[in-house]
Amino acid sequence: MHPFDTAVALDTVGNGTYRGRTSAPYNNMVGPFGGLTAATFVRAIELHPECLGSPVSLTVNFAGPVAEGEFEIVARPVRTNRSNQHWYLELVQNGAVTTSATAVFGTRRETWDDTEAPAPTVPSPSDTPRGGLPDAIAWAQNYEMRFVAGALVDQESPDSTETLWIRDTPPRPLDFAALTSLSDVFYPRVFQRLGRYVPAGTISLTTHYFATPEDLDNHSDGYILGTARARRFHRGYFDQTAELWTDTGTLLATSHQVVYYKG
Repeated sequence: MHPFDTAVALDTVGNGTYRGRTSAPYNNMVGPFGGLTAATFVRAIELHPECLGSPVSLTVNFAGPVAEGEFEIVARPVRTNRSNQHWYLELVQNGAVTTSATAVFGTRRETWDDTEAPAPTVPSPSDTPRGGLPDAIAWAQNYEMRFVAGALVDQESPDSTETLWIRDTPPRPLDFAALTSLSDVFYPRVFQRLGRYVPAGTISLTTHYFATPEDLDNHSDGYILGTARARRFHRGYFDQTAELWTDTGTLLATSHQVVYYKG
C-alpha cells in the first residue's frame, strides 16, 4: 500500500464507527498532520454504507491534540436530501473528543459553469526547482514540493503568499482523501512573515470541493498547483485562504482556516 493509504486506513467496528491509528510518517511538530486527520474523516464517510455522492464541503475543528496510537471516528449522517447529505463526525481517544467535523456530500448535475478566479501564472513543474520543508517535519517528506514563491527562509517577508507545485511521493493517483490532505500542506503564514518559527496551530479548517470523480481520474498523479495567503494577523489569530489547481488550470478545491499563534 502507498504510505498515504496506510495512514488513512480504517477498520469498521460498528455502525458508523471506525478504528484507525496514527501514522509516524505523517506526524507534525506536535501530533499528526492536520491534513491527514481531515483526510481520514473523508475516508470514514466514504466507507459508510449510507454515503451519497462525493465531498462538497468539510469543516474540521481541532479541539485538542491527537495522541500517538489508536483512535475511533464516529460518522453520522444528520440529514439526506435529494442531492446532498449532511454529516457530523467525531474523533475520539480514551473517551474524549479531540477533533470534530461537519461535512456535506452530494451528487452533481449538469449546470452552467464558470470559473472567475484566475489560475496563478507560474513556470511549469519541470522548470521549478525541487524544495521542501525541514526533515524534522515528517509529514512534508511525503510530498514533492517545488516552490514558486514563499519557500521557508530565515528572513522576514512583507508578503504571506506561498505558491508551489506539489504531489504525493511516491506519486499516487489523486482521490478526495488525498485532495483533502493537500488543502493543509501550507506551513503557517506567520512563519513566512516573521522568517522564524513561533508556536502556531490550526484551529479550524474548511475545504470546499469543486472536483468531480471524473476530474480526479483525468488528473491522475500529476502535480497540483497550490497557492495560499493570509489577510490579517491580529491578537494571536490569523486566517489563511488557499486554492488547489491542476496543471491544466482546473480549480479543484479551495480551503480556509483560522490559526492561533504566539509571538
